[in-house]
This record gives sequence, structure tokens and C-alpha cells, in this order.
Amino acid sequence: MNKKLALVFGGSRGIGAACVQALANDGFDVAFTYVSSKPAQPLEGGSRVMSYQVDIADDAQVAKVFSDVTRDFGTQPHCVVANAGINVPPAPVHQFDSDNFRKLVEINIVGAFNILRHAGQQVVDGGSVVALTTSLVRHAAAGLGPYSASKAAVECLVRAMAKELAPRGVRVNAVAPGPVDTDLFRAGKTDEARQRSAAMSPFNRIGSPGEIAQVVAFLVSDKASWVHGQIVQPNGGLI
Repeated sequence: MNKKLALVFGGSRGIGAACVQALANDGFDVAFTYVSSKPAQPLEGGSRVMSYQVDIADDAQVAKVFSDVTRDFGTQPHCVVANAGINVPPAPVHQFDSDNFRKLVEINIVGAFNILRHAGQQVVDGGSVVALTTSLVRHAAAGLGPYSASKAAVECLVRAMAKELAPRGVRVNAVAPGPVDTDLFRAGKTDEARQRSAAMSPFNRIGSPGEIAQVVAFLVSDKASWVHGQIVQPNGGLI
């Protein structure tokens, strides 16, 4: 009998890689996607782990990875994690580079839509879909309006899908972290900027990818059988 299968989009580093490891530790076989350089396979114990190169902005590539994963593992995914996304240099809205905004829209909105659309078609009955967004949807921060707006769009898709997929027993939720210690978070930030982010939490630190991955692992587990249509915020008290 095949194990349950998880498909993690954007699973090569940071939160996504931590999700791959956490789900493998929980007994899932795991397929994950990457953009350019094929990553080393994470430690996975007794689970099968396979990687696939996908540009999520290309709907045909997203459709193909669902087909390839089903072929390779012999089952459709029992859970799909839509983690892939980008950030760009922050700036006030009135000074924000229009090309950078288009990049956010193309990956964080169109790309997420592609993932969620195919996930809704391909995830097994009784399965689970989780999208990664950000607590900054609810906590305004100067310079991050366009990024936060791109993630707010994903939350709207998630909440609608929760209504739409409920007849099949598919649970749909979002995880909206606060600042997390990833390469993406650290890029271009001074020590002072990182400390300002840490100070947003009363614990005066930023989160780790593993802490976010454990929330994702909970949401796709049977322990979260009554959690549906929610935006869960692991953010260390950023309220």
C-alpha cells in the first residue's frame, strides 16, 4: 500500500525545505519543486522524496508536475503545500518599481492561483491544501504594501476554496508567518533591520523555518480535522 503523498511547491530551501522534512518525518512520501538549481535531497528517513523543476507562473508546468508526481508515486497527492513565492526590494507604494510589482503579481498571485487551481482538481477526497502567506496582510508595514497585497490575494483564494472543496472533504487553510530566519528574509538586511524585525515579537526574536513547518504538518494531519478555511499565524505574538 502506498504511503500518503505530499506535494510541496517551493520546497528546496527555507520554509519549504523545512516542510519537506517535517512531512517526511510524519510518514508522507514527498514530492517538491524548485526553480533553477536542483537541490540535494533532504534527509527523509524511510520516506521517498523526489524533486521537480517547475516555474509556477507557467500553468502548463504546474499541470505537468501534478501528472508526473502521480505517475512517479502511483497516487494523487493527499496534501498540497503552496509555498513557492518571491519578494522584491521594499519601497513605499508611491515609489515602488512597477516591474517589481508585476513580478510579485506574476509569481505570488498568478503562480499561487495556478498551484491552487490544480490542487483543487488533483488532491484526493479528504485531503488538504495549505498556502503560505504572511502576517503582514494584517500588520501594515511601510515599504511592504505590494508584497503584502500579493499575499492577501492568496488568502482570498484560500477562503473561497474552503467553501468550494468542502463537499469533497478537502480542508483548505493558509499559514501566515511573521518574520522567519530564511535566506530570503536575510537578503539585503542589515543587523539593525533584522533586530527591528525581531522586536515586532514580544519574544524579541524571529521564527525559524522549522517552527512554521510544524504548523503546516499539523494542518495536513488528522489532528486538524476540524480546522478549515483558517488563516493560522505563527508569528510570535505579532498582533
